[in-house]
Amino acid sequence: MTHEEHHAAKTLGIGKAIAVLTSGGDAQGMNAAVRAVVRVGIFTGARVFFVHEGYQGLVDGGDHIREATWESVSMMLQLGGTVIGSARCKDFRDREGRLQAAHNLVKRGITNLCVIGGDGSLTGADTFRSEWSDLLSDLQKAGKITEEEARKSSYLNIVGLVGSIDNDFCGTDMTIGTDSALHRIIEIVDAITTTAQSHQRTFVLEVMGRHCGYLALVTSLSCGADWVFIPECPPDDDWEEHLCRRLSETRTRGSRLNIIIVAEGAIDKNGKPITSEDIKNLVVKRLGYDTRVTVLGHVQRGGTPSAFDRILGSRMGVEAVMALLEGTPETPACVVSLSGNQAVRLPLMECVQVTKDVTKAMGEKKFDEAMKLRGRSFMNNWEVYKLLAHVRPPVSKTFNHTVAVMNVGAPAAGMNAAVRSTVRIGLIQGNRMLVVHDGFEGLAKGQIEEVAWSYVGGWTGQGGSKLGTKRTLPKKNFEQISANITKFNIQGLVIIGGFEAYTGGLELMEGRKQYDELCIPFVVIPATVSNNVPGSDFSIGADTALNTICTTCDRIKQSAAGTKRRVFIIETMGGYCGYLATMAGLAAGADAAYIFEEPFTIRDLQANVEHLVQKMKTTVKRGLVLRNEKCNENYTTDFIFNLYSEEGKGIFDSRKNVLGHMQQGGSPTPFDRNFATKMGAKAMNWMSVKIKESYRNGRIFANTPDSGCVLGMRKRALVFQPVTELKDHTDFEHRIPKEQWWLKLRPILKILAKYEIDLDTSEHAHLEHINRKRSGEAPV
Repeated sequence: MTHEEHHAAKTLGIGKAIAVLTSGGDAQGMNAAVRAVVRVGIFTGARVFFVHEGYQGLVDGGDHIREATWESVSMMLQLGGTVIGSARCKDFRDREGRLQAAHNLVKRGITNLCVIGGDGSLTGADTFRSEWSDLLSDLQKAGKITEEEARKSSYLNIVGLVGSIDNDFCGTDMTIGTDSALHRIIEIVDAITTTAQSHQRTFVLEVMGRHCGYLALVTSLSCGADWVFIPECPPDDDWEEHLCRRLSETRTRGSRLNIIIVAEGAIDKNGKPITSEDIKNLVVKRLGYDTRVTVLGHVQRGGTPSAFDRILGSRMGVEAVMALLEGTPETPACVVSLSGNQAVRLPLMECVQVTKDVTKAMGEKKFDEAMKLRGRSFMNNWEVYKLLAHVRPPVSKTFNHTVAVMNVGAPAAGMNAAVRSTVRIGLIQGNRMLVVHDGFEGLAKGQIEEVAWSYVGGWTGQGGSKLGTKRTLPKKNFEQISANITKFNIQGLVIIGGFEAYTGGLELMEGRKQYDELCIPFVVIPATVSNNVPGSDFSIGADTALNTICTTCDRIKQSAAGTKRRVFIIETMGGYCGYLATMAGLAAGADAAYIFEEPFTIRDLQANVEHLVQKMKTTVKRGLVLRNEKCNENYTTDFIFNLYSEEGKGIFDSRKNVLGHMQQGGSPTPFDRNFATKMGAKAMNWMSVKIKESYRNGRIFANTPDSGCVLGMRKRALVFQPVTELKDHTDFEHRIPKEQWWLKLRPILKILAKYEIDLDTSEHAHLEHINRKRSGEAPV
């Protein structure tokens, strides 16, 4: 980026004013978005105003529209709900109300509006924009504003961010608040599971989603529910028989609990509601099972936002300010949304239209169409759910193929969910499924057993690795490994793990030259808290680790806020990979995050200390600094702590904290459960095709590069990439990919921490159209 462009970002907002409001139902993560809009707005030189109580505040004006300062959004990041308030507003629906709102904005010179809310709120904003010039001429005629004021405010720019826990807005993969709502639901499901198992109970759990089944669907994938009811896909007419048969089958397989998830908007094929009470009565009457109903209600909207929602809100807030300040009278009102892990801008009304089309299709009982309009991501979830929940595994004595599953590297939350879906999809395909204990070492020692459906029951929510995992690489044990591949007739290998899983895969490819037995297809599913496997933007387990770090940082910030003038230096895991430190820094509002990928000198450390000295003079008297464990061998956590302690004498005192192995533990987050479940299913589908392709003269012989792959998430799609092709993209000495997408988020971290730095606007999202999005491969 040239110096001129950088200067443009810093001056883009000079003379402009932005108002930010939250409207409609609240959602966790809205505060992160508000904070980012305020800080980036101020960074660009604009004035930023809070509008309290949504559109009502816009109409009432006065004290409801207040200028925001840098410090006024401090400590907002970790709060749920919306700090600036939200209200349903009748007045804004009338032209009289909108006239009043326009008057309030013009008087303050505000011509940029950022609306964070659901589709109703965003539609309201678009109406407001289209009437703007008429409203101005009315105000001028009535003598409420001068000709000069009208000229200065000749057009209104609008950008929307979708905040809704239902994830019911078409055009974005995730709306702000959805991930946090899933966190609340899963916490409850996990708690219910333990009590249900004690009593052999059936639980019917009702989750929010009047028109959208996303929460219900992902919850059922994340907890391995027996059945889910969603509005988009009503069950067949004989669903009562089917459901009861399914529940009793689960019981006879030895499970002590049944879980049924119901979206509040669940209906049958005729559009008649299916309520949680109906389901309970059916189960009690037909099966006599002890059945309980839990309606989650507003709990789902409450609590602290997840790391994902804080990062999502922050990224969308940054993008919203850029979209507003680059807007012209010709650009349509846009909504900033997420596709895969990219921020995109979409025309607001196209998205609203498609969202309305879904409801219309459901009203007309065109359920297939509603499903398609929800997008590929939703469809993928539904397909995997149907496979795992509704198919009886074949009972035949002859198997198609034999596939083994193993864990390699350090334990990561979500590994068990990946093993479960791999095993079950494999069984559904009619394969013999083997599990290998203790990684490549177990493969060499023959710690291998055949498993059935119920072996992996209840694994989705369990942290760590139940199969056991080791860092040992295969090369030195090729003899024994080859012997065991033959002995157990292994025809395909699913390797779930971190960097060692990938390097182990490379060794297997090498070994094929000497050992024919190693010529079997294998796929690596990235699972490591470090998120350092080449070929994938995300690894299973990283989201869970991020949330653990985030929660800890929240508590630490809270303790610091109590004592004042205190700086905490926290060391995170990740080897040489700075993903955890950077993302946790964004999510927890850190002042700095030191990582290996961005070399730093003693001058940088000094600048950071100086920055904190200045910060202690403001109302925010605490600091948070993250340091990735291997970011620099000389500037250790102790060194940085000592430096800060010395330089901060009399101004602030320092504390240090090494988070350690708690980052690898804990129950997997909804993201990791869902991601792992889909990765396992996708890997097995690939495996069955690859085994068939490599069948020659009665045996498997796979020796092409594409028969040994990493399955990774790349921008918008799940893709298989040969391990040998990824070699050039790998820094083996430091065990990281040479290019990492998240490094582009580093400037945001620094701007939000008030550093004078270059904001690289070259990575900007351009306006796209929503229909193009559907045909493309969708993300998970």
